[in-house]
Amino acid sequence: MRKEYDFSKGIKNPYIKRLKKQITIRLDDSTIEYFKALAEETDISYQNLMNFYLRECASERRKPLTRWVKQAEQHAGFDARSRSRKSA
Repeated sequence: MRKEYDFSKGIKNPYIKRLKKQITIRLDDSTIEYFKALAEETDISYQNLMNFYLRECASERRKPLTRWVKQAEQHAGFDARSRSRKSA
């Protein structure tokens, strides 16, 4: 091993824009279990399966159906705009 290295002619990683970003996300247990079961079938990690699915949705510009979520929140006494429970 050398004592010093010359990086003056080095180049930046050309794949840096392709790297994944780590985030924190809250998911239902049933969603995680679904992807974990699918991971066992396909021998692909459940995190990669989720990423593949979300990437496909984004590339096809799919929008989630949120009408039923808003109706469920209203029925449960939540204010859909603030996502907090309404005062009685």
